[in-house]
Amino acid sequence: MHYLCSRYQSAKYMNLRYIRRIIYGLVSFLIIVGAGLFLFRNVLLRSVAADKIASLSGQYNMHIAYSNLSMPSIGNIRLDGLTVVPHHKDTLLTLNRLEVSLDLLPLLGGNVSVGNVDVDGMRLTFIKQDGRSNYDFLFRKTADTDEAKPRMSQPEQEQSLDYAARVKKSLALLFRLLPEDAHLQNLTVIGQRDTLQTRFFLPDMVISDNSFDAVIHVSEGDLSNDWSVSGKIDCGEKQLDVRMASAHDGRRIVIPYIRPHYNAFVGFDTICFSLNQKPEPDGVQTLTGDAMAKGVKVFHTALSPDTIDLNQGELDYTLHVRKDGIELDSLSCLTFNQLKLHPYLSAQNSGKWRFIASVHCPPFPAQRLFASLPSGLFRHLQGIEADGELSYDFLLDADFNQLDSLKFSSDLRGHHFRLSSLGSSDLTRMNDEFEYTAYDGDRPVRTFMIGPSNPSFRPLDRISPLLQMAVMQSEDGSFFYHQGFYPGAIQEALAYDLQVGRFARGGSSITMQLVKNVFLNKHKNIARKLEEALIVWLIENQHLTSKERMYEVYLNIAEWGPMVYGAAEASHFYFKKEPSELTAQEAIFMASVIPRPKHFYWSFNSDGTLRDNQEGYFRILARRLAAKGMMTEEQAESFVPNVEITGPAYDLIIRKDSLTVQPTDSLTRVE
Repeated sequence: MHYLCSRYQSAKYMNLRYIRRIIYGLVSFLIIVGAGLFLFRNVLLRSVAADKIASLSGQYNMHIAYSNLSMPSIGNIRLDGLTVVPHHKDTLLTLNRLEVSLDLLPLLGGNVSVGNVDVDGMRLTFIKQDGRSNYDFLFRKTADTDEAKPRMSQPEQEQSLDYAARVKKSLALLFRLLPEDAHLQNLTVIGQRDTLQTRFFLPDMVISDNSFDAVIHVSEGDLSNDWSVSGKIDCGEKQLDVRMASAHDGRRIVIPYIRPHYNAFVGFDTICFSLNQKPEPDGVQTLTGDAMAKGVKVFHTALSPDTIDLNQGELDYTLHVRKDGIELDSLSCLTFNQLKLHPYLSAQNSGKWRFIASVHCPPFPAQRLFASLPSGLFRHLQGIEADGELSYDFLLDADFNQLDSLKFSSDLRGHHFRLSSLGSSDLTRMNDEFEYTAYDGDRPVRTFMIGPSNPSFRPLDRISPLLQMAVMQSEDGSFFYHQGFYPGAIQEALAYDLQVGRFARGGSSITMQLVKNVFLNKHKNIARKLEEALIVWLIENQHLTSKERMYEVYLNIAEWGPMVYGAAEASHFYFKKEPSELTAQEAIFMASVIPRPKHFYWSFNSDGTLRDNQEGYFRILARRLAAKGMMTEEQAESFVPNVEITGPAYDLIIRKDSLTVQPTDSLTRVE
């Protein structure tokens, strides 16, 4: 027994000795290998760099060179004298010195995680001259992006469109590469387009304990700004906070590039932004945070002839990024001056995009709306005061797979709402005689009075009921019944505009056309549409002008031909008679002219007779007149267009072939 125990102890000792030898051998091997790697680390580093440089140079047709690349210690890399020059182009990048410390544990796993960064004398120059740039290679496909790559299967294509995965990957890369400790010196970024140069210069910035604070000098022509930039970077918690303001009290940051290239101005006092990344189950990436802008001013003639003071806005957002799209949660809150809204936005890609936008604003004091209107934008509503409450709901659902199913609604509701003061606004100007200026595009062409002092003015009772009804059925059949808007027409117009990719139809009611022509400028833009919509709602909701008076004004300012305005001038221009004397044929014809008044002569043949393509329109209008009791159904069904032009318009019809205006068969009104 003692013998067996002795043998067992001896064998155990031998095994332990062998194990120790193996361990010592492995450790020695690793030490030797490690020592070799350490001793030859610079050679290996330059070898890897040479392969990468050769690959990038071949793909992007550029020359990359450096004066020194070394690894002073494990995990630390130093680069000196780097230059990047696209072939036959201006130098894109120069760098005096870069020192980077890499976190070893992520590096062993194949991930690059930056610990500390020290940069001195980096200069990025983006130049575009005569349509050629030194950075266009950044947006070109490389040689192996199409032909060399195999065609993706459907699952692979779906994976490539995984927006959640893209955001996750991008943010992971961002937070890995953003240093939590860094020293940046003499950094310059220059953007030059032809002779205009925009320069950003960062003399010194230290990132320490996740925080940074610096001043950026910005110059462009005679523009010079000092931007104060501060914030926090927490890569572990995946948080980012940035604040930007002028480095000098009382001065505003002016955004460069916009002014000289777009003849516009955008400036602000302060901008703040925060981001928190919160991964959720099923691969969803949730981004939360807030964004704030204070003292924002914007100017562009396409928006307004005045500088628009947006004052202050803040957005507390919750953004969900899914595989097939992005969603702004309705928990998000948008504060604009004194208004608070809860927006919802969704963009989903299922072959084609589907966009959903909605806004819900529960009842709030009405005066908050008028106190929040930006000056310079709602110039005709300045000084308005109101009592009661307002609420607002908006919905747009546009599925590009089936645009015919588009949904649109915009509902502003008053709750015991009334205007207590019109201030300096002139919203009641249509009630009395007023001066009206007609425009041809942006050019004023004629000014005349709308009232008894104008010999061409005609009250409703001196305009044929046939003409009144024909025009209404052509332009806005429910004018006397809606509250200024015809949602169905707007919805149809919006669907058509999205299909053709341009503003082709406006969907405007008669009230909207009146407000546009009487109160507003002639520029077609979103800003004007917003002011137009609010003025229409106020006029209709508060009954500031009666429907009858609005229609009377409309028939007296409508354009019916070249420099022909109002029903009286038009009836004499075409038929040498008063508008009270028009027949059904003549009334329908005059209604057909309003959508394209300068093209009226293309409705006729060279002998002055109506073209055959007008018959359908005339029959439709005749049936509508019959439905309103203006003629019998038998008369409508047997209606044959037969219009004889006896006025000055006849000469234009006969010599239309010598005119430059091209014919059109479309009778759709274009706003």
